[in-house]
Amino acid sequence: MSALQHSQAPWWRSAAIYQIYPRSFADGTGDGVGDLAGVRARLPHLAELGVDAVWFNPFYLSPQADAGYDVTDYRVIDPLFGDLAGAEALIAEAHALGIRIVIDIVPNHTSSANPWFQAALAAGPGSPERERFWFRPGRGADGELPPTNWQGHFGGSTWTRVVEPDGEPGEWYLHLFDPAQPDFNWRHPDVRAEFESVLRFWFDRGVDGFRIDSAALPAKDPELPDVADGDDTPFTDRAEVHDIYRAWRTVADSYPGDRVLIGEVWLPDAARLARYLGPDEMHTVFNFPFLGCAWEAAKLREVVDATLSLHAPVGAPPTWVLSNHDVDRVVTRYGREDTSFAIYARHLGRPVDLDLGTRRARAAALLAQALPGSVYVYQGEELGLWEVEDIPDDLRQDPMWERKGRNPADPGRDGCRVPLPWSGTEPPFGFSPEGARTPPWLPQPEAWKGYTVEGQAADPDSMLWLYRNALRLRRETAGLGDGPFAWLDAPGDVLAFERGDGFACVVNFGAEPVTQPVPGRVLLASGPLAEDGRIPVDTAVWIERAGV
Repeated sequence: MSALQHSQAPWWRSAAIYQIYPRSFADGTGDGVGDLAGVRARLPHLAELGVDAVWFNPFYLSPQADAGYDVTDYRVIDPLFGDLAGAEALIAEAHALGIRIVIDIVPNHTSSANPWFQAALAAGPGSPERERFWFRPGRGADGELPPTNWQGHFGGSTWTRVVEPDGEPGEWYLHLFDPAQPDFNWRHPDVRAEFESVLRFWFDRGVDGFRIDSAALPAKDPELPDVADGDDTPFTDRAEVHDIYRAWRTVADSYPGDRVLIGEVWLPDAARLARYLGPDEMHTVFNFPFLGCAWEAAKLREVVDATLSLHAPVGAPPTWVLSNHDVDRVVTRYGREDTSFAIYARHLGRPVDLDLGTRRARAAALLAQALPGSVYVYQGEELGLWEVEDIPDDLRQDPMWERKGRNPADPGRDGCRVPLPWSGTEPPFGFSPEGARTPPWLPQPEAWKGYTVEGQAADPDSMLWLYRNALRLRRETAGLGDGPFAWLDAPGDVLAFERGDGFACVVNFGAEPVTQPVPGRVLLASGPLAEDGRIPVDTAVWIERAGV
């Protein structure tokens, strides 16, 4: 029997959602790669942590050229992770624990191993099969130049030339990411019908929602014009993209139980971002300005205000995200001199103070979980793990690392994807079953022996205890989650705000401890308070307000 609770407000408006990167969460088969069997065995951890839902990165059939974001077939689980029966069992077991399931869908592109793309290669120029993608003749005397000057998100040209069935060099196909990820042509009805069928396939199996990868990219200008540096308008946030998501929303709304669509939309223009939200498109979008913001009171206040202003007119709840599988871990980011983050201007290799980063990450956890709307927790965030920057070059697997010329200043995203430590004092730290002979697919730092789930569960001062307590209080405290928000008076580099009538959050970003600016009882603090009760630097407190 399902333990899911149905309330008047949709669950996703206030949810705490835990992100699982499947290959790095838990290995149930001993091959060094995380899988669905490992997740099923570790569901009690998620239940005790207190999350409302889990979002999975792709576990579908894939050659894994980009860690599963090159999908061959959405209806088949890649053998690396298990099978469809295991996925269905996982959904049922999670639901029985009160945990909903959100899965990834990637509308912009597919895998070059997709049967549709293989058929397009075999059929040749001018064929109906090629119309599902963006095949074009090249420029130059012999078609030797790409059709446009577009540059890809992983670096390099967005075009790859194919060898035609007659063995001669021929047309080029478009891929905004890796050559193994050809872009779909969303003007083709087959593409639209296929994705709506995939939505129904998984909704029929009990999935509660989808996280939509690179959601602003699927629609392209059919004229395929050249662009100036920095111009992505022919392939980003085109008006036609909204037709796709309105159709998807119709599918989602046809199912019971508040099914949700969550957009990964990287857009600097708040007004354009807001167009993805509302009663006829997506339910929520990721809050990347918050994730990338420096650890500074004024800048964070500005981001919070802008976020609330964006969401209020369309009636959508904000989301608050500190980490994910594409960004440097928050402990590392906040331990640098420059605490901001930009995905294509990373600060890897710069000095990191892990103690400082951990203290700030603890405070940031309470800040994010106290803000109105839903909150995301990336696996390992609850353990205080840091970015692993010393992975040997020959073990790196992120295609960004290869496409950007193996740049030592930007070794890609593998450092936040290192397998989790669960128990013990030596690698693989319980990630794989006892006796497994294959090491984890990425090496774990020896220092993680002090950061295992088992070890932190016995330590009331640990990051894990902080997350468990915060998520419990967030669930039990009136006013938290979706709902009213107001700033409170506070000195200088201190942020203070109230939620509802009886709760306040205070965060000290300043250089000195401060007297608690809001009277009341401290429910939870991200670190020890001073002997006189003052709030130390880089510390957050949750307060039950007095006399309210």
